[in-house]
Amino acid sequence: MKKHIFILSIFALFSCNNSAESYDASGTFEADEILVTAKANGTILNLNLEEGQHLKRNEKVGEIDPKNVELQKEQVIATIDAIDQKTNSALPQIQVLQSQISTQSANVSILQEQLQNAVRERNRTANLVAKDAATKKQLDDANGQIKVIQKQIAAAQSQLRVLQQQISTTKENVSLQNRAILSERKPTQKKIEQIDEQLKNNSIESPISGMVLTQYLNQGEFATVGKPIFKIANLEVMTLKTFITGDQLPQIKIGQQVKVLLEAGEGKTKELPGTIYWISSKAEFTPKTIQTKNERANLVYAAKIHVKNDGYLKIGMYGDVKF
Repeated sequence: MKKHIFILSIFALFSCNNSAESYDASGTFEADEILVTAKANGTILNLNLEEGQHLKRNEKVGEIDPKNVELQKEQVIATIDAIDQKTNSALPQIQVLQSQISTQSANVSILQEQLQNAVRERNRTANLVAKDAATKKQLDDANGQIKVIQKQIAAAQSQLRVLQQQISTTKENVSLQNRAILSERKPTQKKIEQIDEQLKNNSIESPISGMVLTQYLNQGEFATVGKPIFKIANLEVMTLKTFITGDQLPQIKIGQQVKVLLEAGEGKTKELPGTIYWISSKAEFTPKTIQTKNERANLVYAAKIHVKNDGYLKIGMYGDVKF
C-alpha cells in the first residue's frame, strides 16, 4: 500500500512540474482602441451606432448640427458679394471713348478726302495760271485751303491719340482701384475654405475598421469639441502583452513565431499562432498581476505578440506563450 502511495505522489509531482513547464510566459490580450471625440459643437442630429457594431474605415455614422457654421459661411458669402459690388468696370467709360474715336476717325477720313479734292483743285488752278486763265490770287486761295484742311487733319489725329491714351489710362485707373478692393476679397475667400473644412468636422466617422466597444453619446445630445462619442477597436488582430525574465530575453526576437495557449474549458487548451512584433528595451519591476517563468524575478521585459483573432479572443482574456 505504501508503495502505491509513493508512486502516485511521484506521478502527481511530475504532473505539476509538467504543467509548470507547459508555457514560458503569460499575459492578457489587448486591442488598439481609439476614442472618437467630437470635432465640433452642436446637437447630434443622427447617430446610427450601437455597441458591438462593426464599422469600416471612414464610414459615416452620424452628424453634428452644422447650422452655426453654415450661418458663418452665409455671412462671409454676403461680405464677398458686397466686395464684388464695389469693384468698378472700365467698360462703360471705354465704350464712350471708343464711340468718340469712331466719330473722330470718320472725321479724319472726310478731311483726307477733302484734302485730295483741294490738291486736285490747286493743281488745276496752277495749270490755269500758267495759261493766264486764272489769277495768282486764286492759286494762293487754293494753297491756303489745303493748309487749312491739313491743320484740321492734324488736329483730328491728335485728338484720336488723346482718346486712345484715355482708354489706356481708364483701364489702368480702374485696375488699380479694383486691385485695392480685391485685396480684401482674397482673405475673405480664404475664410470660405476654412469654414468648408470646419463643416467636415460635423460629420461623425469611424477612423478605422473595427468594432464599437462603448458608446458615450446618443442622438439628440449636445456634443462639444473633445467630448467622447464612442470607442472603437480593431479586433481582427489582437495583441498579447506578456512579460519575460532577463534569462528568457536571449531566447526571443522580433518576428519570431510562437505558440499562444488559451483555456478552452473542460481542461482543454486552444492553440493559436502568434508573432512577436515588439520587445521592450528597458526592464521594469514585475507587475503584480502577471506571471513569469520565474515568479521571483524582480525585473522583467515587456513583449507584445500579434495574434490573428478567429473570434475567440476577447480583450482582457489571459493567454500563455510557448517560445
